[in-house]
Amino acid sequence: MQPAETYNDTVVRQFALMTIVWGIVGMLVGVIIASQLLFPALNFDIAWLSYGRLRPLHTNAVIFAFGGSALFATSYYIVQRTCHTRLFAGKLASFTFWGWQAIIVAAAITLPLGITSGKEYAELEWPIDLAIAVVWVAYAIVFLGTLVQRKVKHIYVANWFFAAFIITVAVLHIVNSAEIPVSLWKSYSVYPGVVDAMVQWWYGHNAVGFFLTAGFLGIMYYFVPKQAGRPVYSYRLSVVHFWALISVYMWAGPHHLIYTTLPDWAQSLGMIFSLILIAPSWGGMINGIMTLSGAWHKLRTDPILKFLIVSLSFYGMSTFEGPMMSIKTVNALSHYTDWTIGHVHSGALGWVAMVSIGALYALVPRLYGQTEMYSKRLIDIHFWTMTIGVVLYVASMWISGVMQGLMWRATNADGTLTYTFVEALKQTYPFYAVRLLGGLLVFGGMFIMAYNVWKTITADKASTAEQPVPAPAH
Repeated sequence: MQPAETYNDTVVRQFALMTIVWGIVGMLVGVIIASQLLFPALNFDIAWLSYGRLRPLHTNAVIFAFGGSALFATSYYIVQRTCHTRLFAGKLASFTFWGWQAIIVAAAITLPLGITSGKEYAELEWPIDLAIAVVWVAYAIVFLGTLVQRKVKHIYVANWFFAAFIITVAVLHIVNSAEIPVSLWKSYSVYPGVVDAMVQWWYGHNAVGFFLTAGFLGIMYYFVPKQAGRPVYSYRLSVVHFWALISVYMWAGPHHLIYTTLPDWAQSLGMIFSLILIAPSWGGMINGIMTLSGAWHKLRTDPILKFLIVSLSFYGMSTFEGPMMSIKTVNALSHYTDWTIGHVHSGALGWVAMVSIGALYALVPRLYGQTEMYSKRLIDIHFWTMTIGVVLYVASMWISGVMQGLMWRATNADGTLTYTFVEALKQTYPFYAVRLLGGLLVFGGMFIMAYNVWKTITADKASTAEQPVPAPAH
């Protein structure tokens, strides 16, 4: 067993702190654009403050800056502990930190300026795309190199999820970002029309499937057993979960293109694979939640566990809702409505953000030589603030979305539309206020976290530093 000081935790600390910083920034932009839907004048007639430019900035900030930094931090931490070895190529690991931060800053400058390729979740132009590819390959070398030099024969399942996420995201990004530059900040996709749409949503949904699911399942499979002090409920199920998920997820992208010019057979295939996905997704959710068997009482006193378990509940809910929305008859009602926005945020806030925050609360004391966070009560307040905020946000968008879908397709006896678009918008307006309130609660919770983390870092060091432990038993 390696002594604690042999681990490279400097890069883990850097990414952990920037996760909080980018979480605040990304959610701030989210609150601004939610406010603009209520009060359009808040763009002040300034082009780079317009909704159309800030919205991709918001998605990039919360997915790749906040979520990405959380994945870097936790994967670097977990792979060292479960492999009992120091990170491979320490300087390259440091390069991934500074390179990723530079990419995020470049995105924060170019997107408000209107420099964009126009692809969902892949808006950044070709010079930044090249930088992403370089940093991501470096990340793969560091992570996989650490696995190769491990001191234990077994590869813990969390590392399988991280490895799959890293490799797949590299392939997705490089293929979807194939483009022909025409100037320093402008390029055009090499794919034509419908093919471009198909490649984009093969990328787009697998960004959800691997960046926002597989990577965070790696976090779940380490921190839930660790925090609960229990072995994984079924290690065999975790392996089945892994292989089933990565085998099926890759083919679900066409469900974003139902009722478009994509061939009907491709739409139907995307729907079928989406429905199949319920099985592995719920298998993983059940495996995580059942890990608390015999330890449910800990939820009363451990707010970190609350974050982790509630995140799994949202994961289960989102991975049931998504396949349901891919069914053509349901999609006819839900597509282009706020229901989709509610679905995305039940996954992004309820699953991704909550499991990340729970993991950071578990990580930070260990990274700074403390036995626990500065204030457990503040963690509990953050939990309830965020949970209420997410529920308000998601529920308002569900109700709004179903209402929109019904109003948009209502017809009179003579075949004319019953409602104008403006009438539907008027009915939607109150729900935008509820969504803003939910977003403000989530945003406010990040400041509670930042204060708690700051007090933990600046407190006197605990008398005993963390000792490395084996991977959770199985």
